[in-house]
Amino acid sequence: MADDRSSHSAIATPTLGPAARAQGVIAGLLSEPLAAGLYLVATPIGNLGDITLRALSVLARADIIYCEDTRHSAKLLQHYGIATRTRPFHDHNEERESARVIDELKADKRIAIISDAGTPLLSDPGFKLVRAAAAEDIPVVAIPGASALLPALTTSGLPTDAFFFAGFLPPKQAARRARLAELSAIPGSLIFYEAPHRVAETIPDMARLLGSRDAVIARELTKLHEDVRRGTLAELAEATPMEGLKGEVVIVVGPEQAQAVSDETLTARLAGALEVMSLKDAAKALADEFGVPKARVYGLGIKAKDELKAKDVGR
Repeated sequence: MADDRSSHSAIATPTLGPAARAQGVIAGLLSEPLAAGLYLVATPIGNLGDITLRALSVLARADIIYCEDTRHSAKLLQHYGIATRTRPFHDHNEERESARVIDELKADKRIAIISDAGTPLLSDPGFKLVRAAAAEDIPVVAIPGASALLPALTTSGLPTDAFFFAGFLPPKQAARRARLAELSAIPGSLIFYEAPHRVAETIPDMARLLGSRDAVIARELTKLHEDVRRGTLAELAEATPMEGLKGEVVIVVGPEQAQAVSDETLTARLAGALEVMSLKDAAKALADEFGVPKARVYGLGIKAKDELKAKDVGR
């Protein structure tokens, strides 16, 4: 069986435009047999054009497509003329259906898993199925594509070098606040999915538990009424009308900002630190603790030493 992960460079001539080239790629993919295995296929989060050619070819060649909601997924499949048989696979039947899927995979079936939108398994069912398939040495292949969390993060204007995807928060306030308290110490941007009817309760809780951080509420990404709202958590809680929101919502919260620290505070802390370590080590330790440049702390240490020498000379 051919491995669908191969690249396809046999695309007509350089004079052909993007439509003809895309047609050549999809034709090449569809002409090859699809290897047996479990395919995790990303689907659009709104704009139907945001599906890859490889995803279309896998869905068209699969024996069965398991969907969160077959009626919802039917719109995508009908749009692209894909007639592959579908079955439901969601939170309420995952335990029962996983055994059936594993049996089908053992019989060398080509099985595709899709969610209602985006990349499967991100706050969606399928985790247990993938573990079971891996335990049976059944190939599990990711067909990457659309996802709500990365577009929300990259368009937020918030730090992207370190981030934590926290999924959905608990719906009840006490549990939600406890979870936010746990997440508050994570040194990076935090990404949440949230139901639109709970945003009006969630944002004030975030302002209370996470402090004055920059944040973004991204709604209906890639759709006609895409909406991105920016501000501190407190500003968003006070100034943004959120009652009656509709559509999928992603909340991105920036990392905690370093508190301003005075030279006097750093110098006082340096005095104690220098009793047990070198200036170089003390500067690094305090820079890490307060989130300030190491050079600033080192300079204060040099200044303090010079002042001590001047006092000794004047005696």
